[in-house]
Amino acid sequence: MKLNVVAENRSRAASQAIRRSNKGSRATPRVPITPSVLQDTRKIKPLKLADQLYEEIMAAIINGRIPEGARLESETGLATAYGVSRPVVREALSRLRADGVIVSRRGSGSYVQRKPSQRFLTLAPLGGIADLMRCFEFRIALEGETAALAAARRTDKDLKEIRLALEDLEDAIRRKVVGVKADIRFHNAIAAASKNSLFTTTLKALANTIFQGISVARRLSLHASMERLQIVQEEHGRIYDAIRAGNSGKARDAMREHIENARARVLSDSTEPLRG
Repeated sequence: MKLNVVAENRSRAASQAIRRSNKGSRATPRVPITPSVLQDTRKIKPLKLADQLYEEIMAAIINGRIPEGARLESETGLATAYGVSRPVVREALSRLRADGVIVSRRGSGSYVQRKPSQRFLTLAPLGGIADLMRCFEFRIALEGETAALAAARRTDKDLKEIRLALEDLEDAIRRKVVGVKADIRFHNAIAAASKNSLFTTTLKALANTIFQGISVARRLSLHASMERLQIVQEEHGRIYDAIRAGNSGKARDAMREHIENARARVLSDSTEPLRG
């Protein structure tokens, strides 16, 4: 049974699962995640089931159908409601936990701890939210090492290219424009300075997803406040300073922190640097 098909017998099974799970639970209301709650009217490209369930739960949280603090249905209840296996449900919930959208409490279940903005749902690619967030996660590891090698191997010419990209980003902030191309130029210049062509090749292979991720992150920051864009630029500055100083450890840490913060910022309205 396909996840996005709302069938009568599945709804009946969902209702039964919800009634069973709610017996004896009074402390915190459990929000039943039924197909009618999660169903999104947007058309999406075919996805693996876990990614589709992940995106539908994300949309339900963003749209307020599942409020912050609510306890989600159990794995068994979700699996029954959607006609999928528990491993599929487990994978979808694992991604939501990794993104900080839900949190698990031992012996109690999973709860919504963060509600991303409606604008995120509008800007993120249809059917591509899971890949977008995976790309941020991958870049944390990849570009952290890229920056470390750049600090050790960069030439004066490399440093000039990184600095020019940084200046382009400053100009974008002054003009109050998104500055996606300048941001990508900055990261590509660092990859080139690593003197390992596999880093640049990998970034090129991921170019579309990276562009989408940076675009969403910078558009959300521009919409939120200039303060938030300035925080992003300060992170870029710390990366540049570490590379200029030839400090591989600081360059790695600064780059990892920057991309981790970018990943968290797309799911938060905070103007503060985000940790952990």
